[in-house]
Amino acid sequence: MLHVGIEAMNVYAGTACVDVRALARHRQLDLARFDNLLMLEKTVALPNEDPVTFAVNAARPLVDALSPQEKDRIEMVITCTESSFDFGKSLSTYVHQLLGLNRNCRLFELKNACYSGVAGLQMAVNFILAQTSPGARVLVVATDISRFLMDEDTHDQDWSFAEPSGGAGAVAMLVGEDPQVFRIDVGANGYYGYEVMDTCRPSADSEAGDADLSLLSYLDCCENAYLEYRKRVPQADYASSFQYLAFHTPFGGMIKGAHRSLMRKLAPAASAEIELDFNRRVAPGLDYCQRVGNTMGAAAMVSLASTIANGRFDTPQRVGCFSYGSGCCSEFFSGVATSAGQARLRTMDIDRRLDQRYRLSMAEYDEILSGGGVVRFGTRNATLAERYTPAPTDGQGATLFLRRIQDYHREYAWAA
Repeated sequence: MLHVGIEAMNVYAGTACVDVRALARHRQLDLARFDNLLMLEKTVALPNEDPVTFAVNAARPLVDALSPQEKDRIEMVITCTESSFDFGKSLSTYVHQLLGLNRNCRLFELKNACYSGVAGLQMAVNFILAQTSPGARVLVVATDISRFLMDEDTHDQDWSFAEPSGGAGAVAMLVGEDPQVFRIDVGANGYYGYEVMDTCRPSADSEAGDADLSLLSYLDCCENAYLEYRKRVPQADYASSFQYLAFHTPFGGMIKGAHRSLMRKLAPAASAEIELDFNRRVAPGLDYCQRVGNTMGAAAMVSLASTIANGRFDTPQRVGCFSYGSGCCSEFFSGVATSAGQARLRTMDIDRRLDQRYRLSMAEYDEILSGGGVVRFGTRNATLAERYTPAPTDGQGATLFLRRIQDYHREYAWAA
């Protein structure tokens, strides 16, 4: 039987972050309410960072580890994002060029809010399963940034409570026939979607939505996507079939509520049992999410990476994964991770690179928030300020940054 899944994986969470509790104090928020978010830090995209820099910095260690022959078998590059800066040209073209990949390659982009990363993964899985090009690999990169560019008079209390969860980051995945990191359970999928106006991006620089409606839609999709999964995998049991669970994570508190709801309906279980189960099966997947914030299309895969990096895999363990994208589409699927896959993922040194991010002061953060140095959507020509150039990350080579825009074309450089 042909195996398929994630051969290699990396999370890149930028070069700067803020302490979200300090941010809550700065905004004079109710800290008791804030604690329900279960957030610690969030990545802040600097003006010299964009979805391409996040994508390439995530993917480069994976590509550099390949031999020239293996690299040439990457026959598809899929970028998954809701942060694209061009209505026509795909970000994948920049990613492909900057990574020096073979030109005999399909390049395209997927968008469906926060579901895009899993949509890209599943498209890659099915390309491999189709065996139209045996031995080929697919590079899937989910990359998103959230910039709350606000005028002073529009920074209100309700927006401030959403602000701590809006992060930035990218997950790169090599998908192929040797799934050392995560082997997909082929055919074990439940998907569920419908039209709902819970959140949207009227432009690349702005976000809008109804937080309560989004929560209700998330909970509805989580339950119904799993129920569809169970129809296709009749022996599945939510409480016992999955040793770990990885969720699309806008913020930790939302995941805790979703898990509690499913355990009450499907187990059923008492509150104390649910709390223990959450800490055992779900909490490992929140570790990275609590430190980078909501990475939109990458969020479910950030949670999966966190689960594999932080769980116990003395024996192979099945992980159930849930992805939700506003608007909406959702999917519950599963796969198996092992100690060898965990060891391979840990070579990416994700924790250390999270620790190395520059901690922005509130004054520095507010300057970026007010649009200082940020290139707005649709800018034709711009040169980025050198003071925002990110420093290279030790042990990971140079860091890509945006240098300038010339007639809409973006030019990048490496900080070595």
